[in-house]
Amino acid sequence: MTNPRRVLVLGALSAMAVATARLYAAEGARLVLAGRDAAALETLAADLRARGALSAEAVTADLATTSPDALLPALLVPLGGAVDAVYLAYGVLGDLGLAERDLTVAAQVIDTNYRSAALWCLAVAAVLERQRAGSLVVIGSVAGDRGRKSNYLYGSTKAGLGVLVQGLAHRLAKVGARAVLVKPGFVDTPMTEHIKGRRGPLWATPEQVAPTLRKAADGGGTVVYAPWFWRPVMALIRAVPSPIFHRTNL
Repeated sequence: MTNPRRVLVLGALSAMAVATARLYAAEGARLVLAGRDAAALETLAADLRARGALSAEAVTADLATTSPDALLPALLVPLGGAVDAVYLAYGVLGDLGLAERDLTVAAQVIDTNYRSAALWCLAVAAVLERQRAGSLVVIGSVAGDRGRKSNYLYGSTKAGLGVLVQGLAHRLAKVGARAVLVKPGFVDTPMTEHIKGRRGPLWATPEQVAPTLRKAADGGGTVVYAPWFWRPVMALIRAVPSPIFHRTNL
């Protein structure tokens, strides 16, 4: 009998994180769920146990302001002090127009999406390096592939985080651990509910993206697009010459 997977989800109430955690629950995994809403986390933990999780522990914390050095060891205790997969799933889209006028708003987006996320990635990487095993799976975004006037602040944080994760993948490869950046395209979640035209041909549901996130922990490339067709789409967008691109309204 194989040992149950030990999984830590940072930002467990993200719609994509919930869908992925449910896949692990069906496998009988042991999960620790970290996020800000205590009641919602407890509801999710009960749901995962009902779906087959061997255990599901909820830990309430504001990951954007909490020191990983202080919290990460405690998060691993329910898993026996070691972990097979860590998912970093939290982030904010932010209001770009407001951030352009108020730099404190811009700082909140940068601090949440890059500064705090980068520190969590570094802390997790140190654990995986000591274990010489395990995977860090970070949810990035296709928005990080090219700066666009509609979301360049958010995109820049995802681009920076993506370079960090790729560097961690290079660092961890020599010890048998992994870091993977998953880049979803348009996903129908509460973060995107304000966007008109949702559910078009380029849109996916969290349940459609979750299998890619689950598979990313076990093997494959270090940069994965979800769904897959975003890789050629973004390759095309990156290839458009700037004089032409600047005439678009993306």
